[in-house]
Amino acid sequence: MPRSRRLPVVAGSLALVAALSGCSTTIHLGPAESANDPACAEVSVLLPDAVGDLDRVWTDAQATGAWGDPTVVLRCGVEPPAPSTEVCTTIGGVDWLVLDQEEDRQRLVTYGREPAIEVIIRRGEEIDFRTVVESLSTSIRSGLQPATARCTDRVPTDDAPDEGSTEG
Repeated sequence: MPRSRRLPVVAGSLALVAALSGCSTTIHLGPAESANDPACAEVSVLLPDAVGDLDRVWTDAQATGAWGDPTVVLRCGVEPPAPSTEVCTTIGGVDWLVLDQEEDRQRLVTYGREPAIEVIIRRGEEIDFRTVVESLSTSIRSGLQPATARCTDRVPTDDAPDEGSTEG
């Protein structure tokens, strides 16, 4: 190809690449305090491409994931919660404390795992809360550190037999 014809082709290719990269949205998130924990790297590589009907979007913070616009946000490396009277449930083989049930969001934190993982789900969306948490739990379970504590007063779920509840 003559040199005079290559320039428009190269320029057009560069413009196309620039236009396509402009369509890619990166969500700004703040990393958790212990996001650099090697265990968070194990979890990060297991994050699913979608949760429910929500596709993954890219984030600019270490050990985070987001789906939707973002409707669901995950951060690894948050402070592990102490024993609590909050609702605790096992979904997808992972114990979760259900925290901050606010009008606009639902926040969960893994219980008995260090580093802990936080999931925030925006309310008001047409999503199934349980499907989202189940999908995330199932995807990341193999990368989690072994549990050092378990929920003692469980909310029964379909995926785990009722082990009875104890005060604790």
